[in-house]
Amino acid sequence: MWLDLAPLRNGIDAQREVDVATCPTLAFAEKNLRSIIYNLVSNALKYRRADRTPQIRLRCYQSGNYRVLAVQDNGLGIDLNATRERKLFGLFQRLHDHVEGSGIGLYMVKKIITNAGGRIEVESQLGVGSTFLVYFPQ
Repeated sequence: MWLDLAPLRNGIDAQREVDVATCPTLAFAEKNLRSIIYNLVSNALKYRRADRTPQIRLRCYQSGNYRVLAVQDNGLGIDLNATRERKLFGLFQRLHDHVEGSGIGLYMVKKIITNAGGRIEVESQLGVGSTFLVYFPQ
């Protein structure tokens, strides 16, 4: 998947850290899991800060009855006080218009995970970065 993102990484020295060794195997459709990861990582690259090297961290851990995939970046961040979840995960909704996109990525991620009985949450600080937490049911 990192190779698939080469056009977005062109000219960017993006750093990545993947820590999923302790994560139990996910019983989830491979194409759907790939779509979730691809959309979250591509957003981390698209919404990076120009004044620092993008750092993207993927980790997986157990939390109660869920396996959680966390995708963290040091990008633009989101003002969660000003943004409603409906807009953030809504179809054709975009928070930044200086980057190309259709506004369907986060919508698709939310649909995929909620249809499977899971959920998605976001933690973010404007100017610092965001962490998307995807909860996969066991």
